[in-house]
Amino acid sequence: MKTITIEKLAQALKLEIINKSSDFTTRTLSNKDVNRPGLQLAGYLDEFSYKRLQILGKVEQAYYMSLDPEVRYERFRGILSYPLPAIIFSHGVQISEDIIDLANYYNKTVLRSDLPSTKLINRVTSVLDEVLAEEVTLHADLMEIYGMGVLIRGDSSIGKSETALDLVTRGHRLVADDVVDIIKLDEGLLGSCPENIRHFLEIRGIGILDIRRLYGVGSVKASTYVDLVIHLEQWDNEKEYDRLGLDDNYTEILGVKIPIINLPVKPGRNIAMIVEVATRNTRQKSLGYNAAVELNNRLIEDLRNKA
Repeated sequence: MKTITIEKLAQALKLEIINKSSDFTTRTLSNKDVNRPGLQLAGYLDEFSYKRLQILGKVEQAYYMSLDPEVRYERFRGILSYPLPAIIFSHGVQISEDIIDLANYYNKTVLRSDLPSTKLINRVTSVLDEVLAEEVTLHADLMEIYGMGVLIRGDSSIGKSETALDLVTRGHRLVADDVVDIIKLDEGLLGSCPENIRHFLEIRGIGILDIRRLYGVGSVKASTYVDLVIHLEQWDNEKEYDRLGLDDNYTEILGVKIPIINLPVKPGRNIAMIVEVATRNTRQKSLGYNAAVELNNRLIEDLRNKA
């Protein structure tokens, strides 16, 4: 399970440290969800999601300050008695001394942000989604073609990098060559390239190419969601390849189903052009139009009319 320390989270979000627990640098967070402890401030501690990051905004602060001093002290003492990871106050609110004293007594981290609660929660969720997401590294190339992320896979020396270079010359964008890091987010699979080899592409016989310097900043992209997998394989005369495209095939990456097209490679085939067409066709299918199904329906209708 992936984790992030409270210290690194505070640094990523540029949070102000009000009180630092003794385990501030080592305490880890593995839960992507957050909790706004409004009910807990009202005294209801059953089903308290104490393992989550706690975020208090203006509403919680106003309610807390409206309570009798003894009551609010006991309410916050009840919250801080749980082994929660940290509390973040939004809107840059003034934090009362009794809260700081309780946080110090119970050895809890208290942080503060100037952001409104909604924006803070969005920022926290975004950082945790990316840091705690499942990930995998694949030997492949990743391109953005017509706005779609296309993962090009295949055995070594099959021509993945050459295809990627040809696609760049056609105006498409390189995301990664040879090594693709993929993380699983709620929106889908986000692919990127390790930073130390970003924008570089290897062509056997030439060597390493800096695509950004050769073709400009518009020829590269830092990341893209994976929408289609193209698997390149050597042409096999004994194999029966799909010539109609009526059946859709899928592959799974981190448990997510992605459309896959097995593309045979042999001299004379313009692979880059075929990848372009395959991407356009996949987009048409996602919009509800399937050329193979349309042709099949026409042929069936013709047979019926002739019967």
